[in-house]
Amino acid sequence: MLTTVVELMLDSGPRWPVILRGDLIQDMYLREIRAYKPPPLKPSDSEGHVQKFSAPKAPQSPDEGDFAQDLKAYENQQVELEGQAAPGESGMAEENWFEDDEDDEEHAAAAH
Repeated sequence: MLTTVVELMLDSGPRWPVILRGDLIQDMYLREIRAYKPPPLKPSDSEGHVQKFSAPKAPQSPDEGDFAQDLKAYENQQVELEGQAAPGESGMAEENWFEDDEDDEEHAAAAH
């Protein structure tokens, strides 16, 4: 409908400059936007789109176990340190991460 009105106005009227035709279309568009009234919202509009709220159940308290015995077992544990061998195990040989790889250098030189 809006397109037909604009075409009739542009075809039947004098040949206006492009700037004026743009303003006319813009004015008509803005008038239609301002005249638009959205339908009123009803409380039942959200049904089917929103879930009903239900409070979550209360969390259960942790088991009242023997905390003293658990704490004593924790205190008696051996501390494991990285890089140290555990008692009865042989130490791992350290690796040299900064080794010069001559094969890579030869390969790079051959590629150039």
